[in-house]
Amino acid sequence: MRSGEPWSAGGRALQLVVMARWPAPGRCKRRLAAGIGAQAAARIQWALTRHTMATAHSVAAGAGAQLVLAVDGLGPKAAERWGDELGADRVRLQGPGGLGLRLQRQLRHSFREGAQAVALIGTDLPGLDRHGLGAALAALAHQPLVLGPALDGGYWLIGLGAHSPSVPLLAGIPWGTGRVLELTCQAAADQGLEPLLLGELSDLDRPGDLSPWLG
Repeated sequence: MRSGEPWSAGGRALQLVVMARWPAPGRCKRRLAAGIGAQAAARIQWALTRHTMATAHSVAAGAGAQLVLAVDGLGPKAAERWGDELGADRVRLQGPGGLGLRLQRQLRHSFREGAQAVALIGTDLPGLDRHGLGAALAALAHQPLVLGPALDGGYWLIGLGAHSPSVPLLAGIPWGTGRVLELTCQAAADQGLEPLLLGELSDLDRPGDLSPWLG
């Protein structure tokens, strides 16, 4: 992995964090596995993770951003090996807790390390492309809050500037419901922030989500 290099976008230190679960059968994509089986779900998760990391690597390199792989489901040494394989600049563990807590933890880590802007994405996005992700990173040079809406009422990306109130924005959000984006925008309004909304993408979580991707 590269270390000790300056990452910047528009003069701002920038981290792109990919939240990824190790694609072990029975331990990932459980809602999808309920319909297509654990082995098939794990293969899809593996393909999605590779697609996400390849896209993120290309965009991060162009933006001068540090690419961080935040891993769930592996210990530190195995996570480092996986990060090397996927081309991450560095690796962190997600740690325990629900999604909101793990997102807050990654934001805190990034800002404590000196990042001035941070974007977080997951690995459930077959429609992720360089254009959309690149637009998000470019926007963080002048926007305090960037959100990528998802079709299920959540968001596929959250990006924050250094002075954004990251914990109040994410605290108390009912993750896994259709109101995640709505309530995050309400929390942002309470903090005097107006988010920049990107183009909408679809997560791949359930068997029905496969339909658009089957030829």
